[in-house]
Amino acid sequence: MKRKYKKKWLQYVEPFADNVSVDHSGNAIAAINPDAPFKILLAGHCDEIGFLIKSIDENGYLYVEKLGGISHKPALGMEVQVLGTKGSVSGVIGTNAEHHGGADDKFSIDDLFIDCGASSAQEIKEYVQVGDPAVYQVAPKRLMGECFSARGLDNRTGAFIVAEVLRRLHQKRPDVGVYAVSTVNEETNMGGAYFAGAGLQPDLAIALDVTFATDYPAVSTRKHGDIKIGGGPVLAKGAPINLKANALLEESAKRLNMSIQYELTPRNTGTDADRIRLTGKGVPIALVSLPLRYMHAPREVVSLTDMKQEIELLVDFVQNLSGTEELRPVIWP
Repeated sequence: MKRKYKKKWLQYVEPFADNVSVDHSGNAIAAINPDAPFKILLAGHCDEIGFLIKSIDENGYLYVEKLGGISHKPALGMEVQVLGTKGSVSGVIGTNAEHHGGADDKFSIDDLFIDCGASSAQEIKEYVQVGDPAVYQVAPKRLMGECFSARGLDNRTGAFIVAEVLRRLHQKRPDVGVYAVSTVNEETNMGGAYFAGAGLQPDLAIALDVTFATDYPAVSTRKHGDIKIGGGPVLAKGAPINLKANALLEESAKRLNMSIQYELTPRNTGTDADRIRLTGKGVPIALVSLPLRYMHAPREVVSLTDMKQEIELLVDFVQNLSGTEELRPVIWP
């Protein structure tokens, strides 16, 4: 599945990129102005959370392990796709009927199983092996108020945004080299981010991810901050973030008369930014995020308006880079 999305991404960017490539980790990379001395990396990860098949019982039921930070709680009764060796296999995560007592309140990931309709281990093993991934199977839906619902919006929205920013910058021909990267493995080990930073050695990087919207019932804005769907892109503030890069992003927002929101990342960001900034001699980093409801649920929700504004913000930001920006917090002497 990930390979399929990579091919789609590469096919999308190839017509307007000066070059495209894939590195050893599986990152898809597209660049404009690759000979420019100042390079900016825009990273949005394409991988999503899911399940891994860990065992197959004699009756053909599949037992699973977590792949990334997925919760077992909303999984009961959900339709899934097992990405098997011979293609996708449809299945349902089984659950005990309420008439028989329903699911145990203390059920765990070890209690989850996938029913593909097979009658034996031999039958299902023709299509599925231990180690194959499985993901929720849900169709994208438009909601009211420019909202959009789908699985894996964390973070295929980011992978799309970096591609779309590159497309719009292609005609503008900025003064800097721009590298759009659809990264892998953010949800597991952030290895793709490390490969991207180490391989490209950018002068500046921006991670484009999602962040927790807090505008729905049962979330404490006092505890988790006030982030709204439709409130505009979110800038991170904290120890990992380069202050001067953030200031330049704020200048772009002012030029565009655009509202922006803020989140705190005191120690780390929990995104690709954490690995990219620690590559080479160290990379100045910023994080621009899309507000998202129901993180890591079978369905997530974002605003298309927020997505459009984030693209506009980044295009303006890159277009106004001269390539001579001094990003060190203190200049001495």
